[in-house]
Amino acid sequence: MLSFNLHNARTGSKDVFSAGYLSGRKDDHRLIVGVPRESYPGERRVALVPLVIPSLTKAGLEVVIEAGAGEQSGYPDTAYAEKGAKIVPGRAAVFSTADIVIQVLCYGSNDATGQADLPLFRRGQVLIGFLRPFGSAEVVQKIAASGVTSFSVELIPRTTRAQSMDALSSMGTICGYKAVLLAAETSLRIFPMMTTAAGTITPARVFVIGAGVAGLQAIATARRLGAVSSAYDMRPAAKEQVQSLGGRFVELPIEAQNAQDARGYGTAQDENFYARQRELLTRVVAESDVVISAAVIPGKKSPVLITADMVKGMAPGSVIVDLASERGGNCELTQVGKTVKEYGVSIIGAINLASSVPYHASQMYARNVTNFLVYLVKDGKLQHNLQDEIIRETMVTRGGEVVNARVREFFKLPALAPISG
Repeated sequence: MLSFNLHNARTGSKDVFSAGYLSGRKDDHRLIVGVPRESYPGERRVALVPLVIPSLTKAGLEVVIEAGAGEQSGYPDTAYAEKGAKIVPGRAAVFSTADIVIQVLCYGSNDATGQADLPLFRRGQVLIGFLRPFGSAEVVQKIAASGVTSFSVELIPRTTRAQSMDALSSMGTICGYKAVLLAAETSLRIFPMMTTAAGTITPARVFVIGAGVAGLQAIATARRLGAVSSAYDMRPAAKEQVQSLGGRFVELPIEAQNAQDARGYGTAQDENFYARQRELLTRVVAESDVVISAAVIPGKKSPVLITADMVKGMAPGSVIVDLASERGGNCELTQVGKTVKEYGVSIIGAINLASSVPYHASQMYARNVTNFLVYLVKDGKLQHNLQDEIIRETMVTRGGEVVNARVREFFKLPALAPISG
């Protein structure tokens, strides 16, 4: 099998892999998309659902599914078979058959069991899913060394053209929704205002830190449950979005430098900024019954925005849901994957919340990844046009190299030679 290097893999402006190149089969055979069962402990999602199979078939693709892959999401094997997918008996059979492997948590984002997939990869095979490309240089380089061409859905550009492929936003939406439900279940208070025989009960006060996709959904969900919602974000553009959902935007007399990057994400600030931010947020946090923190900087440790002293100032029975826990947490007292109680306040550091509602999480993810895959496939062939922003920005590895410019820069790898032609 040829080792295809990014530097010499171009013909004009387009770089084309045919079915024959990928799998050694004749070009008149369809590309095969394979979906293995998710192996991360507790993961209940599945990468494709029966609903999207006809779209992939129409695009000239065949689909194979590992037996039982969708059971925990509410999608039995029979539902896949009815839509034309082929059920295969084991994980190794999926990897050996498929030209393109689609997962939710690929090796990289799956640090528990994902490494077991490495021996199953084939050079030239395509891998699509959550890869956590800024997590570990060693892991990314192992994926590259396997020879697979990998695409990380976390890196889908947040542009109008790529909106239907944005799996990160889809999962963020679910996390924001679920965070409010967890808070409501844990809180000692009810959320809506009620007029009862015992008098009027005032609504709960929910404060959201970080008005990205997850934060905005948290605001909307808290409002639906009858709580009074407010939010803070260092990006001025977030104010209008918060207010459009009926939330109150908390403005602080402090200005961030270059508050967001070109992709619309918040940028890391210096410690002086965060210290002043914590000082100004102390009163708002103390007055809140629920705080949901969702301030995440891609590729960076989450900034600490809620100190132990701030938690101590909250009323007993209050709740903090830290959606940034996996990257260190926005609360100083957060423990990853655990719920702890400090000073009478419940601090929830749950991770992988999207997996807790697997039916719709899988459906949303499947639609996003199907749109991405159909975008890549033309006339039954994968078109790798490296001038295309969506393809260029999401491709992480290829031909034995880490080829993504942002990932190489993040890990301080030497820049690749510029592509000519």
